[in-house]
Amino acid sequence: MNYLTNFINYLQTTKNLSEKTFKAYSCDLKQFFVFEKNILHPDICAFISYLNKQLRLKDTSIRRKIITLKNFYNYLLEFEIIDSSPFKKLKFRFKQERKLPKTLTIIEISKILKCFDVDLATLSSFVQKEYIRDAALLDLLICTGIRIGEASALSIDDIILSERTLLIHGKGRKQRLIYISSPQTWERLKNLIKERKNFNDKHLFVNRYGQPLSIHGIENIYKKYIKMAQITTKSTPHYLRHTFATNLLANGADLRSVQEILGHASVATTQIYTEVTTKRKKQVLEKYNYRNKLL
Repeated sequence: MNYLTNFINYLQTTKNLSEKTFKAYSCDLKQFFVFEKNILHPDICAFISYLNKQLRLKDTSIRRKIITLKNFYNYLLEFEIIDSSPFKKLKFRFKQERKLPKTLTIIEISKILKCFDVDLATLSSFVQKEYIRDAALLDLLICTGIRIGEASALSIDDIILSERTLLIHGKGRKQRLIYISSPQTWERLKNLIKERKNFNDKHLFVNRYGQPLSIHGIENIYKKYIKMAQITTKSTPHYLRHTFATNLLANGADLRSVQEILGHASVATTQIYTEVTTKRKKQVLEKYNYRNKLL
């Protein structure tokens, strides 16, 4: 019996999961099936030990695989393929370091944006098109904090011109509207839209062949411009999302609004950004710390 195929088919018809999640489930289960010969009566502890001691995986990776296996065996239990889940009496505890989001400084963000202060007339037609695309892309990531996967998926039809708004297709197939508050960002997007009308593909961001720009393509564009801006930090495009969220909170935005703008399912995910908003902490400590008044 092909348990893996049946389980994935079951998920696809009953769960609202992304393609990326389905691939993760398949990858985790394939690895488990290679290790475990008796699928219906597995030694879960031996598999976890293998992941930990031989493969030396991080706790976060192991925990994700445990979640996959739990869902798989709950599926077998539901369809009466097994009588009892192997996880029934098992409890796993992991100590997870809570890493703070890494951000860029406002000066570094300004340096990236200054890369696009060029006279397009001095550039070749091909380079002009790249600059228009790259300026709109990076400015959009800076202005809205959307994920690069969400930027990659944007189409012309997702732009509501009359409202200066974008329809974002987020994780778990959840949609949200994002208002473009910066006039400069909006102008760059409009310039790109004019350029994109010459193509049949409706994706907003495309490569030189007219194909949708992939996540890796966006990462390469980001690397190109931080190098051009002489930013030495080993950052990724996701730093722009962290920087966006951190500065919203530092400037007084409420946590619930930031959660909705970022598309977080839980406010707990958004809350970690409060740990790096030092501006408000400085204000409080400078004003209220009793030590400031002591000799």
